[in-house]
Amino acid sequence: MMALVFATESALRRLYAPEKINLASLGNLVPHLHWHVIPRFIDDPHFPAPIWSGAKLQRIPAMPRPLVRSPALHQAISLALAEVPEVAP
Repeated sequence: MMALVFATESALRRLYAPEKINLASLGNLVPHLHWHVIPRFIDDPHFPAPIWSGAKLQRIPAMPRPLVRSPALHQAISLALAEVPEVAP
């Protein structure tokens, strides 16, 4: 699981060149595991606070960014996963 999280982080860094990336493992009432891998930018209205907080400033993104579902992101994650060494059981 962590190999996928780190590969996703690597792909996001390559594609978007964020100021930083937030990694968060959150769960609510139903036992489950999921990760948030969130690229953060200085022009983000919530930066540096969490994205689920209220917006601190009125900021307009400096440049348009590709959609998260873009084929480029899928390809970048696949390439990053190929670079991850096998994890021994």
